[in-house]
Amino acid sequence: MFNRNRFLRRVAAIASLSLVAGCSLLSDDDPDSQGPIVVGTTSAPSTLDPAGAWDGSWELYRNIFQTLLAYPNGATTPQPDAAESCSFTDSTSRTYRCKLRAGLKFADGDPLTAEAVRYSIDRIRAIDAPGGPAGLLGSLDRVRTSGDREIVFHLNQPDATFPFVLATPAMSIVDPDDYPRGSLREDSSVHGSGPYELESYEEGDKAVLVRNDTYQGFAEPKNDAVTIRYFKDSAGMVKALKDRQIDVTYRGLAADDILALQEHDDEELQLVDGTGTDISYLVFNPKDPWARQPAVRKAVAQIVDRGAIAHKVYKDTVDPLYSMVPKGLTGHATGFFDDYGDPSVPKARKILSDAGITRPVPLTLWYTTDRYGSETALMFRELKRQLEDSGLFTITLKSRPWKSYVVGYQKGEYPVFGRGWFPDFPDADNFIAPFVGEHNALGTPYPAKEITDRLLPHARAESDRARTVKDLEAAQQIMVDDARLLPLWQGRQFVAASVDISGGEQALDPSTIMMMWMLHRKTSW
Repeated sequence: MFNRNRFLRRVAAIASLSLVAGCSLLSDDDPDSQGPIVVGTTSAPSTLDPAGAWDGSWELYRNIFQTLLAYPNGATTPQPDAAESCSFTDSTSRTYRCKLRAGLKFADGDPLTAEAVRYSIDRIRAIDAPGGPAGLLGSLDRVRTSGDREIVFHLNQPDATFPFVLATPAMSIVDPDDYPRGSLREDSSVHGSGPYELESYEEGDKAVLVRNDTYQGFAEPKNDAVTIRYFKDSAGMVKALKDRQIDVTYRGLAADDILALQEHDDEELQLVDGTGTDISYLVFNPKDPWARQPAVRKAVAQIVDRGAIAHKVYKDTVDPLYSMVPKGLTGHATGFFDDYGDPSVPKARKILSDAGITRPVPLTLWYTTDRYGSETALMFRELKRQLEDSGLFTITLKSRPWKSYVVGYQKGEYPVFGRGWFPDFPDADNFIAPFVGEHNALGTPYPAKEITDRLLPHARAESDRARTVKDLEAAQQIMVDDARLLPLWQGRQFVAASVDISGGEQALDPSTIMMMWMLHRKTSW
């Protein structure tokens, strides 16, 4: 049985040790002496072009591109990076001005000017790629420049979250000479201005990063090179860590591997447990004859046992979630628990019978095989068991690798499908807005005009985010009433590393994206 208290005590000791190490009680030798730091992850990029991805590709973008704003170590609100300064210039949060640092250059030597910033932002909207980040720019009216260093964003409505949008890797600044205006760049070369250059890239295998000596921004790289290796599953990644083929694992550790790492008395490895705001949820397709029926969705919501999923599948390394907004964020509510309570087959049967549904409902549930961790298949088997044991559903499970999985849900092929969400920025707005409206991140229209036309605009007009709680809770209740999205669990971030690696506990920004430049080797105590 999983002993949570023992686990947390050990992780706390490890984390404390790492923090002490970050206070100069360790001596660092030449970081190049043992080669690049090698980081393992199960989250490979879907594309190298920032205009085409609203997904885990951002982990790579953060390290090779710049954005106007980003998150220095320890910051919870966006701070200037490519920008020298940024601020709203009016009291209504509708005009946002940034001034670039002087002398910025892309890694290939081309100047990075205000026009490059405008081009990069306008290009996202012009391409409007399926699965791309254009939806983040819904409040943007136009961008104008003044000289080489000033950019002004004119918004079509007040939006206090706009600085957070600019800090997402989706808003990476690209070189106009290298990125076509109306289409995605297809090759495997990248020209950014971030802390690293992408020296080489092999899809699904590895990305080789080397320090960009022309970088100007807040980051102070503690290493000269990082290689990111992409793994199909957690087991292969952990084996590579134990075999010292990689130095750090990030994103995708399976529950069994986490438990094995904390149980195994290995003086060569460390495990850090960090706060996470990633969530897992089900999406119901309104085009499907069964999934579009509210009674079917609500009956599923009434049966699903989140506690069993968290305990049986994830061994208590995740927590049950009862709203699309995770715990820890201002505005979090527990609407699904408040309305449905504990799982109940009799209540679910009544929901269906009241709607005239008296025979088992056939549903096909889809999941991706290589995106959200090794437990995903096990979770869907558990969902199938729960729903079929009720006698109210017959469930078919189907799966695809991520690249083809994305295409399928964007075409509306799946009646019910699983998704995960790592936040674009740490605000409750980002766990509501991306999922509603005709054009959203899910590829399935979800008209919710009370949310999109009233509640979110009202909340975005408020710069004091603590005063948005009423609007955000109301939006969450509408989502509970619709049951179009069914939250399942909220995760935590686990970083496993060799003991000679420091910086793991400091390397995650508020969106849980790894800032590779914070990692470094320590060679003596």
